[in-house]
Amino acid sequence: MNPLDPRILGEWWNTFLRGLGLAEGWIVFINGLVVTLILLGFGLTSVIFLIWLERKFAGRIQDRLGPNRVGPYGLLQTVADALKLMTKEDITPDNAERVTYNLAPGLAVFAVLMLLVVIPFGPGLIGVDLNIGVLYIVAMGSIGIMAALMAGWASNNKYALLGGFRTVAQLLSYEIPMVLAMSVPVLFAGTMSMHGIVEKQARFQWFGLIMPAAFLLYIISALAENERTPFDLLEAESEIVAGYHIEYSGMKFAWFFLAFFLNTLILSAIAATLFLGGWQGPFVEQVPILGVFYFFIKTTAILLFFMWVRATFPRLRIDQMMALAWKVLVPMGLVLVLLAALVVKLPIPGLLQNLILFVTNIAILLFVLGAVGRHLRKEAERYKVRYQVSGIR
Repeated sequence: MNPLDPRILGEWWNTFLRGLGLAEGWIVFINGLVVTLILLGFGLTSVIFLIWLERKFAGRIQDRLGPNRVGPYGLLQTVADALKLMTKEDITPDNAERVTYNLAPGLAVFAVLMLLVVIPFGPGLIGVDLNIGVLYIVAMGSIGIMAALMAGWASNNKYALLGGFRTVAQLLSYEIPMVLAMSVPVLFAGTMSMHGIVEKQARFQWFGLIMPAAFLLYIISALAENERTPFDLLEAESEIVAGYHIEYSGMKFAWFFLAFFLNTLILSAIAATLFLGGWQGPFVEQVPILGVFYFFIKTTAILLFFMWVRATFPRLRIDQMMALAWKVLVPMGLVLVLLAALVVKLPIPGLLQNLILFVTNIAILLFVLGAVGRHLRKEAERYKVRYQVSGIR
């Protein structure tokens, strides 16, 4: 095996365990435990850096310094915040449903961490290569929605309950176009295995380049699913006092905060896997370890895009957000899925399939943007006339 192939570590580890005379069942158990600990350590510690990066990135965009006091370049600011949250008083409302109230924060983090299992970080570097990996992601993502709803209902607070209702309205609505967007690369690759989808994108046949409309549909839906600006209506502080987790304090609030940032990382990793070739890149066949760097470069690029959007765009109104989901994104997703299914079945060469998909995706994208632009202009004219009639200048 190539000495620069990361899979050589797994082969060495299995040889070491067999050398100890362990039964095959114990080897499987130990391997599962080690992979679980590695993914847990990566997920929980990466949040510390992600919070610092988002603060610094937003600070630069908005002409602020960001954290720069605690540690060099403010790197220890997140650690200081975590220590502060650990020492804060843990308050539980008297009339709260205590079991559900205490279970919700852990469930929110659990649902996000479980998604790391099917993410291919490099050639052979995957927790479990499920043949239904995409379906597994959709199923586990729904548990996070339930955690937010549980937190809002169990707090016995009208503001928290309103935040829970907005969770049902927003996250379940945007889950539909997100699943449709994820279905497009599945149809084209002919598999739901995350590793298999990456292998189908060899030699720069990235689905995000071939089907840019589906890629954009996923990005918009991911912003809404992760409750990021301009779709952060679940925690709209100026409207509903922090939303479904208003009654949480200390480390329970920190768990929701952790799930938010970790979910951003995982949604970026899923986008890189499904649409940007994952670990595929130049010279990966000769130097497989490069795949790990390519994967993290692509994931970081999408992550920074999400941060840029959050630091730049204003929040949508709730009616605008719901109209975008049901009147624009869902029909667009249905058309893209139907188009991909038809083109895949055409008895034509692969290059011609790619060209047809690219041209039709661009046409769909231009049509949707034009329709949205016309609607916004009409809405602006309608408000202008209303203000003139009412005497407002």
